Amino acid sequence: MSDKNNPWKRISSTEIYSNPWITVTEDQVINPGGGKGIYGKVHFKNIALGIIPLDDEDNTWLVGQYRYPLDRYSWEIPEGGGPENTDPLESAKRELREETGITADSWEKIITLHTSNSVTDEIAFVYLATHLSFGQSQLEESETDLVLKKVHLREALEMVLNHEITDSISMAGILKAARLRGY
Repeated sequence: MSDKNNPWKRISSTEIYSNPWITVTEDQVINPGGGKGIYGKVHFKNIALGIIPLDDEDNTWLVGQYRYPLDRYSWEIPEGGGPENTDPLESAKRELREETGITADSWEKIITLHTSNSVTDEIAFVYLATHLSFGQSQLEESETDLVLKKVHLREALEMVLNHEITDSISMAGILKAARLRGY
């Protein structure tokens, strides 16, 4: 909380839980109305990354996988994470190659977002990857259930608008890419 105009006052902060991916803290606070209370925050130890690979015909690739926290199957753009102290673009290139086998000669960061700013400080970057080459995916053990689906960007946009894609990073990235492509 570095903004000097912040109306919240932190009295104390206690780490409640930590693992290699997140830290959960509970802060004793005074809220903007003057009342005392608690505020829980989840800090992600990696930067979230999403990639929209587009070929010359505006086809893209979605990744389908079961998402344990939601207890449901999810269609998403290729996503992953990278350590805070590394170049996000290099991490995005690695994630795209691992999940899809795709590499790209051209990369553009098209959006920066906070995934759920009422409870987490997680930041995400979405990249548009073009001039594609295709190889073999290199899935991690937890990703062996991934399914790739090639769709036109217009179809991906329809999937967002019809609530078939509900992942926030995917939604924001697809909406931005569609706008950039004139859809």
